[in-house]
Amino acid sequence: MANLRAGLIGLGMMGRHHARVLRSLPGVDLVAVADAAGDPHGVATGLPLHSDIDGLLGEGLDYCTVATPTAYHEELGLALAAAGVHALIEKPLAKDTQGARKLAEAFESAGLVGAVGHIERYNPALQNLRSRLADGEIGEIYQITTRRQGPFPSRIADVGVVKDLATHDIDLTAWVVGHAYTTVSAHTAYKSGREHEDLVAVTGRLANGTITSHLVNWLSPMKERVTIVTGDRGTFVADTLHADLTFHANGSMPTAWSDLAQFRGVSEGDVVRYAIAKPEPLRTEHEAFRDAVLGKEADIVTMRQGLATVSVAEAVLLSADTNETVKVSF
Repeated sequence: MANLRAGLIGLGMMGRHHARVLRSLPGVDLVAVADAAGDPHGVATGLPLHSDIDGLLGEGLDYCTVATPTAYHEELGLALAAAGVHALIEKPLAKDTQGARKLAEAFESAGLVGAVGHIERYNPALQNLRSRLADGEIGEIYQITTRRQGPFPSRIADVGVVKDLATHDIDLTAWVVGHAYTTVSAHTAYKSGREHEDLVAVTGRLANGTITSHLVNWLSPMKERVTIVTGDRGTFVADTLHADLTFHANGSMPTAWSDLAQFRGVSEGDVVRYAIAKPEPLRTEHEAFRDAVLGKEADIVTMRQGLATVSVAEAVLLSADTNETVKVSF
């Protein structure tokens, strides 16, 4: 069977990594790339370099990865769907729910595989966490807390911290427990002089009653990527910067010191840091998409799921603007 012919549009900070992985992916040939600004990172060596999607489509692609700024996702995605080309589009799927819905419907009606690049789903710590939650290792899930903080990335030009960073946490939170958001309440801040927000604090509720909270900003000199899931048997802590997963069990030994016994709702038990395989998340994401294009069973982030994430992000921004709790709909 011939290798799949893949293209890539967008050769910026993320696009260069997509190019690297596509060049080494078994069963796939990266046959051409495109970017209106040229090739700033020198990833096009030996490949046709086009300035737009039309030139790329002339290469006879089976599928294409879109790693451009969010503002161009809708236009490029619709062009790929019209040409019968499967697509993996970087997150967020589109700048708004209207565009995300158009993309989801276009790929579905054309019978094409459309996926969204929510790479955090493929982090080894979160993959392992999801499996353990599905097995009921901490029983009933009470709360999911995430913290995603760090310096401002100069690559971001067209969206704020909600759609660029918080969409990671929105997607992974709904995915690890298998339930969608129903309500959100949020506050934002504008501290760096840009038109877009650079800090958000969100609380939410999922359809199964789980409470969520997310603290996301571009204002911290330290980089932090943490997901904490608390249940009736203990707590999982996933550090996605280092792909580590730690379990803090509820203790079964009574606390003899009466002051501490009154202070703690549960007692401290064993702490275990799991030894897990740590493949590169971007490669795992591309392997899953390749398999989906080949018709194999694969865990991809569908465009419908990408639409749901954009809808939650818009509800977060609306809540911050109105100072009210917002019901999520999509």
